Amino acid sequence: MSIALGLDNASPVPVYKQLMDQIESGIKDGSFHSGELLPSMNELSAQLDISKETVKKAYFLLRDRGVISSTQGKGYYIADRRSAKKMKILLLFDKFSNTKQILYNAFASAIGGKADITIYLHNQQISLLEYYLDENLGMFDYYVVTPHFPLDNETRKRVLKALRRIPNRKLIMLDNYMPELQGNYGAVYQDFENDAYYGLMMGVNKLKKVPKLNVVIELSSLYHSMISKAVTRFCEENGISYEFYTQVTPEIVKPKEVYLILHGQFDMELIKLARAAKELKLKPGRDFGIISYNESPMSEIVLDGLTTISADFEQMGSLAAEMILEGRLFKQKCDFRMIRRNSF
Repeated sequence: MSIALGLDNASPVPVYKQLMDQIESGIKDGSFHSGELLPSMNELSAQLDISKETVKKAYFLLRDRGVISSTQGKGYYIADRRSAKKMKILLLFDKFSNTKQILYNAFASAIGGKADITIYLHNQQISLLEYYLDENLGMFDYYVVTPHFPLDNETRKRVLKALRRIPNRKLIMLDNYMPELQGNYGAVYQDFENDAYYGLMMGVNKLKKVPKLNVVIELSSLYHSMISKAVTRFCEENGISYEFYTQVTPEIVKPKEVYLILHGQFDMELIKLARAAKELKLKPGRDFGIISYNESPMSEIVLDGLTTISADFEQMGSLAAEMILEGRLFKQKCDFRMIRRNSF
């Protein structure tokens, strides 16, 4: 059998996506009806002069979305729209912090009503990730994972083994990238060491003028060694005096100096810094500077505007949704920038 489909070879849209779009459009405008048999992969490949693999990819993605159905020995046909299922997405986040809230909101907004979203937190415990996969593998159309776990070799091996259980076409990694994992899965990630360095470079001219950069870092953070290395490199290359601390004490709070808070957003160290400054009648942005790591919805309000260096978590969530909605997985580093506000 043949159906009226045409492909635009000059279009930047991939052929499989054109094929998907035309079949979905045909269903919407009434050209195709529920239960109507589609050409076999071989027939459509010959009709359109495209590879069988291209047809297979389009058909499989449409089937995953519930747009078409298949019966062994009979072929593919238009699904009953009344029984068409929504996609099911499982989010496996390490925690639901301010940054993950931004990421999730952007992701869920872009997905809209096209899928049902379930979220579990693995709390950076590999045993929990393994458990959730044991319980849910094969039950979802996509698995979106933030693979933040301790960096020791044994844990990393277990993480890679767990992620390999998820079919490439269903896996999207967010916020962290594991290049050892081979395959055509999706990923939107930050490069912790280089991003921190280039984020600070966006404020280098002003930082060169301050007496000292005080860096407050949480040693329990997974990536503290990478970020510390980036800060050290930045300061030494640019002749900036610096010192590392694990907590804020009143003694280190001084006029004209800048404080880079690398703890979690709005934690006790930022609060202690603000209290000490108030006692000394020092105003952030006027008498001294504060830069915080990671953007938050509160950053615009706290201290009349808190300067941050941060990955673009909204972009991260939007790109993950784009991959799912378009059925096109890719790997991309997200943007990282300094957002200048009154505190610096």
